[in-house]
Amino acid sequence: MSFSLEEIYETARMVLFEKLDIRTTTLGINIKDCIHSNFSIFKDRVYRRLVKNGKKLIKHAKQIEVKYGIPIVNKRISITPISMVMETHAIPRRFIEMAETIDSAAEEAEIDYIGGFGALVHKGMTKTERILIEILPDVLSSTKRVCSFLNVGSTNTGMNIDAVNLVGKMLLETAKKTPCGCGCCKFVVFVNAPEDNPFMAGAFHGPGEPDLSLNIGISGPGVVRSVVEKNRDCNLTELSEIIKRTVFKITRAGELIGRELAKKMGISFGIVDISLASTTAPGDSVAKVIEAFGIEKIGAHGSTLAIALLMDAAKKGGAMASSSVGGLSGTFIPVSEDLGMAEAVGKGALNIEKLEALTAVCSVGLDMVAIPGDTPAETISALIADELAIGIINNKTTAARIIPVPGKKAGDKVAFGGLLGKMPVMPVNKFSSSNFMKRGGRLPSPITGLRN
Repeated sequence: MSFSLEEIYETARMVLFEKLDIRTTTLGINIKDCIHSNFSIFKDRVYRRLVKNGKKLIKHAKQIEVKYGIPIVNKRISITPISMVMETHAIPRRFIEMAETIDSAAEEAEIDYIGGFGALVHKGMTKTERILIEILPDVLSSTKRVCSFLNVGSTNTGMNIDAVNLVGKMLLETAKKTPCGCGCCKFVVFVNAPEDNPFMAGAFHGPGEPDLSLNIGISGPGVVRSVVEKNRDCNLTELSEIIKRTVFKITRAGELIGRELAKKMGISFGIVDISLASTTAPGDSVAKVIEAFGIEKIGAHGSTLAIALLMDAAKKGGAMASSSVGGLSGTFIPVSEDLGMAEAVGKGALNIEKLEALTAVCSVGLDMVAIPGDTPAETISALIADELAIGIINNKTTAARIIPVPGKKAGDKVAFGGLLGKMPVMPVNKFSSSNFMKRGGRLPSPITGLRN
């Protein structure tokens, strides 16, 4: 593969001035064959496998950064869903011990986050999975790098409302045990969860994956914003084409780096997730891309159309640039992690209801949303269930990362620190859904889920 001088200069400009980076390299690791009846041996096997492969990822990722001059912001690991390997050791104390083992391995290997401490419960829950959910507040409060997920539904199975009801209670308990409720930032609940997602907190190494695989998450909202601002007079068709070409270039950079890194490590290359992922850095904001379209503040009328256009163009551009597009792929709209989104909430342009509407046409869902700490567990579960229903009915991945902040009410400011950002606490509808959620059971799969 050869590159023209113009392409090299263009990439350099994107890195230096428009904040282009590789948001994450996530190494997926199978730990099923670490299982042993002796729990000490089991933990030791997991620890050694994670440290060995984690150090290998760090070493080669740093070499690639120097070679190409493109920053790799996060180096992460995802593992086999922990409930799948803990069936013979399913007692609360051992879940905590395993979490601490995994956390120590990540620290030893200098890995930023490690995902997969979760379960697939889309049709029901085993005893092991119930214990896992109940112990998550202790896990998330006692570890720094361990991230957790639940997949509670799919278009083919419907949604496990009993599991969703447990999540509301679990989040309130986690919030009480961690500063500003930040333990909740390390947990996400999905429907239609992909097995090759490289982004935290929801990454896990699915049962259909090989022993080791490398998945890449790119970024680039700053790059897209720049080209949108330079083309203020074009119509939406032309704007879509401009964004598509830009994302093509961003994805090619991710593809090049991902494949070379996987080759150096001697493992399978998985996918490139082409999601436009915001950070707390000024200008690195999906909200600011939407505002560059001509919308005064994200949340104003027209925002859903604008997100739909951005999402579609990003997917088309990425699909042309890679034969291995996967993960979530599209557009993230995390509130606290995107300065433009948090600003729009503060100015009253964006509320939870409008945010939910935006998630119908973008990747993931209600992401990094802070709500009052006195919100009832049933209301939290209902808020999550509303979001996940969008994914079930529309046959798309969607998720929720909700943070009830102890002692805070709507309008108060909360700072989670670092990449997790800060935002105003968003108000939640005060009317109760308790009697509805108490019904429990399972939302049946929609008629589209009966195709085979």
